[in-house]
Amino acid sequence: MEADCPFCEIVAGRGDAAEVYRTDETVAFLDANPAVDGHTLVIPTSHHTEIATAPEPTRQAVFDAVGHVSDALEQALDPDGFSVFHTSGPLVGRIDHAHVHVLPRSGDDGISLSLERDSLEAEQAETLAARIRSNS
Repeated sequence: MEADCPFCEIVAGRGDAAEVYRTDETVAFLDANPAVDGHTLVIPTSHHTEIATAPEPTRQAVFDAVGHVSDALEQALDPDGFSVFHTSGPLVGRIDHAHVHVLPRSGDDGISLSLERDSLEAEQAETLAARIRSNS
């Protein structure tokens, strides 16, 4: 646990959160500032700033919990679909405890998670893929 981490406080049971799911490795709770009804955060119980580089058992537990929460949201809210995302580094905002957002979506929810797209030429793709492969 990290001092002054509101998510570590939630893990410890001292934070103000509406929990929807808990395991030894994860906690899921409703976002206090939801983008849509059912907007849920899934966090590891151990403090990590980056879920993508956390130890494999932690990553696995978090994404297993994402699946469980998505199933529960499906049954409870019958959404049209889901958006699931994670950001890290300075993009995360004021909380540096790794977390995954699970948003039940409807066609008229007004949320836009669109990305500007570019094309990837075959030569660029192979160069980039080789660079990534050499580090995996």
